Amino acid sequence: MTETISKIITDWNILVSIVKKNKLSGNNIVFTNGCFDLIHPGHVRYLTAAKAQGDILILGLNTDASIRVIKGKKRPIMNQEQRAEVLSGFECIDYITFFNETDPLRLIKSLKPDVLVKGADWEEKNIIGAEFVRSIGGRVERIAIVPGTSTSAIIDRIIKLYS
Repeated sequence: MTETISKIITDWNILVSIVKKNKLSGNNIVFTNGCFDLIHPGHVRYLTAAKAQGDILILGLNTDASIRVIKGKKRPIMNQEQRAEVLSGFECIDYITFFNETDPLRLIKSLKPDVLVKGADWEEKNIIGAEFVRSIGGRVERIAIVPGTSTSAIIDRIIKLYS
Protein backbone atom coordinates (compact mmCIF):
# COMPACT_ATOMS: atom_id res chain seq x y z
CA MET A 1 0.00 0.00 0.00
CA THR A 2 1.40 3.38 -0.94
CA GLU A 3 1.68 6.17 1.60
CA THR A 4 -1.09 8.23 -0.01
CA ILE A 5 -3.54 5.35 -0.27
CA SER A 6 -2.90 4.55 3.42
CA LYS A 7 -4.71 7.81 4.17
CA ILE A 8 -7.94 6.02 3.30
CA ILE A 9 -9.46 4.61 6.49
CA THR A 10 -12.69 2.71 5.88
CA ASP A 11 -13.16 1.50 9.48
CA TRP A 12 -14.62 4.40 11.47
CA ASN A 13 -13.50 2.80 14.76
CA ILE A 14 -9.88 3.03 13.63
CA LEU A 15 -10.39 6.64 12.57
CA VAL A 16 -12.05 7.51 15.91
CA SER A 17 -9.00 6.06 17.67
CA ILE A 18 -6.66 8.13 15.47
CA VAL A 19 -8.68 11.27 16.26
CA LYS A 20 -8.55 10.59 20.02
CA LYS A 21 -4.77 10.11 19.93
CA ASN A 22 -4.31 13.32 17.94
CA LYS A 23 -6.53 15.30 20.31
CA LEU A 24 -4.52 13.99 23.28
CA SER A 25 -1.41 15.25 21.50
CA GLY A 26 -2.98 18.71 21.25
CA ASN A 27 -3.86 18.59 17.57
CA ASN A 28 -7.01 20.30 16.32
CA ILE A 29 -9.15 18.07 14.13
CA VAL A 30 -10.78 19.60 11.06
CA PHE A 31 -13.56 17.81 9.20
CA THR A 32 -15.11 18.47 5.83
CA ASN A 33 -17.08 16.35 3.44
CA GLY A 34 -18.33 16.12 -0.09
CA CYS A 35 -18.51 14.19 -3.35
CA PHE A 36 -15.34 15.54 -5.00
CA ASP A 37 -16.23 14.09 -8.38
CA LEU A 38 -13.93 15.46 -11.14
CA ILE A 39 -11.39 17.46 -9.16
CA HIS A 40 -11.05 21.12 -10.17
CA PRO A 41 -9.23 24.23 -8.86
CA GLY A 42 -12.12 25.08 -6.54
CA HIS A 43 -11.61 21.76 -4.75
CA VAL A 44 -7.86 22.36 -4.43
CA ARG A 45 -8.31 25.82 -2.93
CA TYR A 46 -11.14 24.70 -0.66
CA LEU A 47 -9.26 21.73 0.77
CA THR A 48 -6.09 23.78 1.26
CA ALA A 49 -8.09 26.43 3.13
CA ALA A 50 -9.82 23.73 5.19
CA LYS A 51 -6.46 22.32 6.30
CA ALA A 52 -5.37 25.80 7.40
CA GLN A 53 -8.15 25.71 10.03
CA GLY A 54 -6.33 23.15 12.18
CA ASP A 55 -3.74 20.41 12.35
CA ILE A 56 -5.39 17.24 10.99
CA LEU A 57 -7.83 17.35 8.05
CA ILE A 58 -10.29 14.49 7.71
CA LEU A 59 -12.35 14.26 4.55
CA GLY A 60 -15.68 12.43 4.63
CA LEU A 61 -16.25 11.23 1.08
CA ASN A 62 -19.74 10.37 -0.16
CA THR A 63 -20.01 6.82 -1.45
CA ASP A 64 -21.22 6.21 -4.98
CA ALA A 65 -24.63 5.15 -3.64
CA SER A 66 -25.11 8.34 -1.64
CA ILE A 67 -24.09 10.49 -4.62
CA ARG A 68 -26.67 8.77 -6.82
CA VAL A 69 -29.36 9.68 -4.28
CA ILE A 70 -28.17 13.31 -4.10
CA LYS A 71 -27.17 14.03 -7.71
CA GLY A 72 -28.99 11.43 -9.79
CA LYS A 73 -28.35 8.05 -11.39
CA LYS A 74 -25.71 9.32 -13.85
CA ARG A 75 -23.34 10.37 -11.08
CA PRO A 76 -20.68 9.98 -9.89
CA ILE A 77 -18.44 10.14 -12.94
CA MET A 78 -15.52 8.58 -11.02
CA ASN A 79 -16.21 5.77 -8.55
CA GLN A 80 -15.46 6.19 -4.86
CA GLU A 81 -12.17 4.28 -4.97
CA GLN A 82 -10.91 6.46 -7.83
CA ARG A 83 -12.03 9.66 -6.11
CA ALA A 84 -10.40 8.59 -2.84
CA GLU A 85 -7.15 7.68 -4.58
CA VAL A 86 -6.95 11.05 -6.33
CA LEU A 87 -7.74 12.90 -3.10
CA SER A 88 -5.22 10.86 -1.14
CA GLY A 89 -2.53 12.54 -3.24
CA PHE A 90 -3.42 15.92 -1.72
CA GLU A 91 -0.80 16.90 0.84
CA CYS A 92 -3.39 18.88 2.82
CA ILE A 93 -5.60 15.83 3.50
CA ASP A 94 -4.54 13.60 6.37
CA TYR A 95 -7.32 10.99 6.30
CA ILE A 96 -10.22 10.05 4.05
CA THR A 97 -13.20 7.94 4.98
CA PHE A 98 -16.42 7.05 3.20
CA PHE A 99 -19.96 7.63 4.39
CA ASN A 100 -22.98 6.06 2.77
CA GLU A 101 -25.67 8.40 4.08
CA THR A 102 -26.78 11.50 2.18
CA ASP A 103 -25.35 13.63 4.98
CA PRO A 104 -22.33 13.20 7.27
CA LEU A 105 -24.03 13.78 10.65
CA ARG A 106 -23.41 10.28 12.01
CA LEU A 107 -19.74 10.50 10.98
CA ILE A 108 -19.35 13.97 12.50
CA LYS A 109 -20.85 12.74 15.78
CA SER A 110 -18.42 9.80 15.76
CA LEU A 111 -15.32 11.90 15.10
CA LYS A 112 -16.21 14.97 17.20
CA PRO A 113 -14.05 17.39 15.19
CA ASP A 114 -12.85 20.69 16.61
CA VAL A 115 -13.62 22.47 13.35
CA LEU A 116 -16.31 21.74 10.77
CA VAL A 117 -15.66 23.26 7.34
CA LYS A 118 -18.08 23.80 4.45
CA GLY A 119 -18.17 26.07 1.45
CA ALA A 120 -19.52 29.58 1.85
CA ASP A 121 -22.30 28.63 -0.57
CA TRP A 122 -23.83 26.90 2.47
CA GLU A 123 -25.61 29.12 4.99
CA GLU A 124 -24.35 28.20 8.45
CA LYS A 125 -27.89 27.34 9.61
CA ASN A 126 -28.02 24.68 6.85
CA ILE A 127 -24.64 23.06 7.54
CA ILE A 128 -25.22 19.51 8.73
CA GLY A 129 -23.42 18.94 12.03
CA ALA A 130 -22.81 22.63 12.79
CA GLU A 131 -25.04 22.65 15.85
CA PHE A 132 -23.41 19.47 17.18
CA VAL A 133 -19.84 20.74 16.66
CA ARG A 134 -20.63 24.01 18.42
CA SER A 135 -22.31 22.08 21.27
CA ILE A 136 -19.01 20.26 21.99
CA GLY A 137 -17.00 23.48 21.95
CA GLY A 138 -15.95 23.42 18.32
CA ARG A 139 -16.40 25.96 15.58
CA VAL A 140 -17.79 26.10 12.06
CA GLU A 141 -15.85 27.75 9.24
CA ARG A 142 -17.24 28.64 5.83
CA ILE A 143 -14.67 28.78 3.02
CA ALA A 144 -15.16 31.07 0.02
CA ILE A 145 -15.88 29.17 -3.17
CA VAL A 146 -14.08 29.81 -6.43
CA PRO A 147 -16.56 31.38 -8.86
CA GLY A 148 -17.16 29.46 -12.06
CA THR A 149 -15.83 26.12 -10.84
CA SER A 150 -18.11 23.17 -10.32
CA THR A 151 -18.18 19.55 -11.37
CA SER A 152 -21.66 20.00 -12.84
CA ALA A 153 -20.42 22.90 -15.00
CA ILE A 154 -17.48 20.79 -16.21
CA ILE A 155 -19.83 17.94 -17.13
CA ASP A 156 -22.16 20.34 -18.97
CA ARG A 157 -19.21 21.79 -20.91
CA ILE A 158 -18.00 18.31 -21.92
CA ILE A 159 -21.47 17.37 -23.09
CA LYS A 160 -21.79 20.54 -25.18
CA LEU A 161 -18.32 20.14 -26.69
CA TYR A 162 -18.62 16.46 -27.54
CA SER A 163 -22.29 15.97 -28.38
